[in-house]
Amino acid sequence: MAFDLASQIQSVAIAWQVYSVRNSAFDLGLVGLALFTPSLLLAPVTGLAADRVDRRGIIACASLLQLTVCGVLMRLGGVHGARGLALILAALAVAGTARAFRYPAVGSLLPAIVPAGNYVRASSSASAVREVVTIGGPALGGVLVALGPVPAYGSAIAAFAVGALAVLAIPMARRVRATAAFVWNDVFAGIAYLRRKPVLAGAISLDLFAVLFGGATALLPIYAAQIFHVGPAGFGALRAADAVGTAICAVVIARRPIHRYAGPRLLVAVACFGAATVAFGLSTSIWVAIPALAIAGAADMVSVAIRDALIALGTPDAMRGRVNAVEGVFIIASNELGGFESGTLAAFIGAVPAVVAGGVATLAVVGLWAWRNPSLRRADAIAGS
Repeated sequence: MAFDLASQIQSVAIAWQVYSVRNSAFDLGLVGLALFTPSLLLAPVTGLAADRVDRRGIIACASLLQLTVCGVLMRLGGVHGARGLALILAALAVAGTARAFRYPAVGSLLPAIVPAGNYVRASSSASAVREVVTIGGPALGGVLVALGPVPAYGSAIAAFAVGALAVLAIPMARRVRATAAFVWNDVFAGIAYLRRKPVLAGAISLDLFAVLFGGATALLPIYAAQIFHVGPAGFGALRAADAVGTAICAVVIARRPIHRYAGPRLLVAVACFGAATVAFGLSTSIWVAIPALAIAGAADMVSVAIRDALIALGTPDAMRGRVNAVEGVFIIASNELGGFESGTLAAFIGAVPAVVAGGVATLAVVGLWAWRNPSLRRADAIAGS
């Protein structure tokens, strides 16, 4: 919970800080690129680390590194121009490195301590709690950003510190230990495993390309400032809307876990995400945009729950770190590289056409995946259900 609160506040502060430097949509895209690149370059190493080192220690160390980055960004709160932007992006690259190590460790932790039959319920319950924080996080972040970089980043620093201490207190029935000598094949074992599992590979790649085109989050500062004219507080409300939909859906899934028709439901959920993105892109009022973002968040929660369960329960524990590292590249790419794509496209054709085009592209991706991946289209029961 502390990590999620810290990440949400940090994300809002970063977006507003970067946009304030030069008021450029392209700069918002560069944020995604800076955060994504370390995950791409370090995926083989981070996955192997999660399978061979205590995952709690990795999560705690990564969070402490992000804490340090928050301190640096707080000091850079008044910088402007190209030099200021370069310094911010360099700090974000360090934050991206920390997240690259934390993602596979976090993804491998829950299935190692929860029985397979209870995983979907436990994962959805955790998502519901996380989204409660995510709902308040962006709104709180908007208020803190309005007060200045010190309150915003200072709050994130405190939350990251609490999270680092809390994760070390999690009891583990068994520790992750290296059981064999290092060989290069171990580094790329996650990729090889996914190549043998078309359903898992299809679920991960569907999320990558759908959200790569359909993600509108990176452009929310533009909508808040130039289209809806609602300022930082309104920006926080827009960010929270997505989380509201996600939280409501997570509670429903926790009470009624998804066990059957995993593939069709995944495809329908991503299609709904694309349609809601189009609706948001065309909205001219924040009161229309907020429900559209909430629907997009709910649809994304369904796809995340299914994909997460397919991967967690369909992968041996000794391989989870490396598979989650590969997944992390795809998921972070869909969010951060998607932000770069959205920001770049918006710089050329405008924010509204960029969002609408992205939603339409998402719908096209769903149709293509349904046609080209019959294993995913026919996937039924989730392993362990």
